[in-house]
Amino acid sequence: MLYDQNIDDALEGSIGKKGLPAASLEAELKRATPALDKIRTWKDDGTLPLLKLPARRDDLEALKPHAERFAKFEHVVVMGSGGSSMSGKTLAALKDQGFGPAKGRPTLHFMDNVDPARFAAMTAQLPLDRTGFIPISKSGGTPETLMATFTAIAAIEAKVGKQAVATNMIAITEPTDNPLRKLMTRHGATILDHDPKIGGRYTVFSLVGALPGMIAGVDCAALREGAASVLDPVLAAKDAKGLAPAIGAALSVGLSKERGINITVLMPYVDRLETFAFWYRQIWAESLGKNGTGTTPIRAMGTIDQHSQTQLYLGGPIDKLFTFIIQDTSGQGTRLTPAMLGGDKALDYLSGQSMGDLLLAEADATAATVVKSGRPVRVIRIPTVDEKTVGALMMHYMLETMFAAELWGVDAFDQPEVEASKVLTRQYLSQRRKS
Repeated sequence: MLYDQNIDDALEGSIGKKGLPAASLEAELKRATPALDKIRTWKDDGTLPLLKLPARRDDLEALKPHAERFAKFEHVVVMGSGGSSMSGKTLAALKDQGFGPAKGRPTLHFMDNVDPARFAAMTAQLPLDRTGFIPISKSGGTPETLMATFTAIAAIEAKVGKQAVATNMIAITEPTDNPLRKLMTRHGATILDHDPKIGGRYTVFSLVGALPGMIAGVDCAALREGAASVLDPVLAAKDAKGLAPAIGAALSVGLSKERGINITVLMPYVDRLETFAFWYRQIWAESLGKNGTGTTPIRAMGTIDQHSQTQLYLGGPIDKLFTFIIQDTSGQGTRLTPAMLGGDKALDYLSGQSMGDLLLAEADATAATVVKSGRPVRVIRIPTVDEKTVGALMMHYMLETMFAAELWGVDAFDQPEVEASKVLTRQYLSQRRKS
């Protein structure tokens, strides 16, 4: 396994009355077992094509020329909402930690909101003749993506010329006669087909995540290899007992039902997983928050939120499940010598330690402190952060979400309340146009 999940400190035997009884965990896992047949059926009959992606490579080969063409730009702007943006952003974070892209790669920008001030800054400051744009909308009718695309087209035409729209844009949308496809067709831009059966928040292994990822230099074959290492045991299993995603789901559902733990905090102690935590927040919230079920996902970051959130976590309501993602960073970074510390006895505890030692100690200490306060804690340990590891973690949480949906009796793949908001947005715009 590319990661190790430990839930011992979320159980009653470790933390007392707010922990889940072992018998309840076992009961939830028994209830989760029928989901295995559903998952296998979804894969085999094509209902859920995302489950076939970990084993595929042909589509990545087909995507390679497009990625190579866009990798020659200085900047690439991805325009999408929710998973259409978050998928690529999570992968790109593996290569750009805020100080620029990998050598020879463009800087990727993810315009996932429609704040006019930010778009004005983008079109004013980026060299548009050396900037590629990737609008992404599964339906092709997402108003935010359409507004962003029209804005980008207007800027390109004004500053570079109409012909640049075709050369500087690639759109991703499903193969229907939708507004985005018609717009891109009018301008002669390349259009890549979004699989209609893969919802936005589950698209990271598809071209939606892979195209930006490959442009950034991510090895998407390795990403899928990591995903397969988690998916394959689930597809082969006879029961859910030993499956990490099913255990995670059973823990969350059981704690919610029996202990009133209705908030789940994901706290990576790895900067490159900061966007991953946002990705998790969407897939958990949008998939499970239905019919009064679900738990509220909170993204936190170590060590940052030790200084801003821990007081609440330790002194506030006992209503949260904490998941710490901890990398083994021991020995990484500059090792401090007594001479560097200038003989300051108050700093003796840092002598001989590296930055990685400090990060690991803080992560372990925070997790242990939360456990001592009687709050349920799950720890996921990873030896390194690379494409395989991130692929494994993302597939884990996709499957954990699917198992949790089955336990709560909801559809993990729709978002009825989100659709209702979209309808009302269109009504508001229509009313304002008439007034």
